[in-house]
Amino acid sequence: MARLAVDGDKSIYYEDHGAGEQVLMLVHGWGMSGRVWDGVLIPLLAAGLRVITFDHRGCGRSDHDFADMGIEAIASDAVALADHLKLDRMFINGWSLGGAVAVAAADTLGSRCRGLVLTAGATPIYTQKPDLALGGTAADVAGTVAAIDADRINVLSQLAHAVCAKPVTVEQTAWMASSFLASSARASRTLGELGELDQRATLAQLTVPILSYICGQDGFVAPDISRWVADNHPMAKGIEYPDSGHAPFIEEREAYIESLLDFIETAH
Repeated sequence: MARLAVDGDKSIYYEDHGAGEQVLMLVHGWGMSGRVWDGVLIPLLAAGLRVITFDHRGCGRSDHDFADMGIEAIASDAVALADHLKLDRMFINGWSLGGAVAVAAADTLGSRCRGLVLTAGATPIYTQKPDLALGGTAADVAGTVAAIDADRINVLSQLAHAVCAKPVTVEQTAWMASSFLASSARASRTLGELGELDQRATLAQLTVPILSYICGQDGFVAPDISRWVADNHPMAKGIEYPDSGHAPFIEEREAYIESLLDFIETAH
C-alpha cells in the first residue's frame, strides 16, 4: 500500500500501475475513491499506459482528518504526487468534482501536463453566475450539503441511485453508496466549494488539448457546463453521450475507453 505525506503527518493513498511512457492520472469524483476507475484500469494498462490513481483527502484510504479538504488542497496533492513520482509529461483526467481538481492541478503543472480530460467535469463553474447562467444555484449546493450533514446515510444512499441514468446492477449501486459512506463526514465541506467555484480564468490560460465528456442525462453536472468547455476553449473538443448519466466510464464503458485512448494518442 503506497502512501504519500502531503500535510505534516497526514498522508494520501495512491496506486501506480504499469510502466508505459504515456502517463495518465485519474482523479475521482466527490466522496468516492480511486477504486471508481477499476472498471477501465485493465484496458488502459493493456493499451500501454501507466495509470496513477489516488484517494482525495477524506476519501477512501487517505487520511480523513485533514484540516483543509478543499479543491485546491486536493489539487496540490495531485501535483505533489506527480513530483514524488517524477512525472514530467502526463495527462490528467478528472471526473465530476475531480474535474475542478484536475483543472487546478493542470494549471500548476504547466508544461508537465500534456492534456486534460474532463469526465462530466464540475468545471469551470458549477452554479449560475451573473454572466453565465449554467447549472444550479449556490443555494442548491448549500441545501445538498445541509441535507447530507443532517441525514448522511439516507441522502448518500439516494445519491448513489442517481449517478447512472442507464440501468446498472443492484451491486453497482450498493458499491457506489458504500464509497460515499466511507468518506469523511467533513468531506461535505469539499462539495460545498462548488457553490462559488469559478475556474474560467484558469481554464482559459491552459494551453493543452482538452477533452470534455458531455453526458446528456447527467443529474449532477449540467450537460451545458461540459458543452460550454468544448465550445469555448480553443484547444477543447467534446464527446457527447446523449443517454448517459453522470458516469460514462460505467454507462458507456467501451466507447469511453476507445475515445480516451484516441485522445491520448493524438494529443500534441
